[in-house]
Amino acid sequence: MTVKDTDTDTITLETKKFGVVTINKTAIFEFISPIIGFNDLKKYTIIDYKPNSPFKWLQSLEDNELAFPVTLCSFFNIDYQFDIPDEEAQKLDIKDSNDVFVCNIANIPSSNPRGATINMLAPIVINLQNKKAMQLILKNTDFQVRYKLFENDETKE
Repeated sequence: MTVKDTDTDTITLETKKFGVVTINKTAIFEFISPIIGFNDLKKYTIIDYKPNSPFKWLQSLEDNELAFPVTLCSFFNIDYQFDIPDEEAQKLDIKDSNDVFVCNIANIPSSNPRGATINMLAPIVINLQNKKAMQLILKNTDFQVRYKLFENDETKE
C-alpha cells in the first residue's frame, strides 16, 4: 500500500477501489480490538466516496484492497441503541457519549443491491477524541448479523 505524506495535515492514499485519495490525518483511527478476521490491520479511515449516499467506506491504510461498506442505522430510520460495556468503554477511553461514532458494516450483493444487510450484532465504535476504535460484539441482544435494509418484494402485501 502506498501512503504518502503530502504535508503536515494530510496524506495521500493509493487504494484499489477509489484510486488515489487525500485524507486528513485527523480522520485516521486505530483499532485497539481488530475487525473480526482482520487481526493484523489496525489503521483505517472513512471515505465518503459518494457524498449523498447513505453508505461510506471503511478503508484500511495497511491494505489498499480492503474497504468495507458501512452505514448508520439512522439513515434507514432503524432504532438502534445499545450499551457499551464498561470494560470496552475503558479500552476506548470514552469520557463522553457525544464523542462516540457508531457505524455498521454492510453487505451489498452486486447482483441484488436491494438485498443489502448490515451487521447490527458487531458495530464499529470509534472514540472521535482519541481515534481509538473497535468492532464491539454485543452480548445478550436480539440484534442480527444480517439485518435486511430493504424489504424483499416478496414480503410486500
